[in-house]
Amino acid sequence: MIDKIIMAIFLPGFLVVFFTRVTFNHFLGLGLTVALIAASAYKGYTHTWPLIIIDAASLTAGFWLSNRMMKARKA
Repeated sequence: MIDKIIMAIFLPGFLVVFFTRVTFNHFLGLGLTVALIAASAYKGYTHTWPLIIIDAASLTAGFWLSNRMMKARKA
């Protein structure tokens, strides 16, 4: 269970930033990451509400970071 919590803390935020760098659009990066997490939840890899909450917090942090990254790129 600890490994799933650690992955839930870091992986969604990293994926948002990664997809933002690849697509040059932070909304599309967030959408792709949410789709991947929804697919993994559908397959049964997300078992409890705390994991879903941690995933959501990591998504929020990753979106915030990618938003800052895109603003710095335009300036």
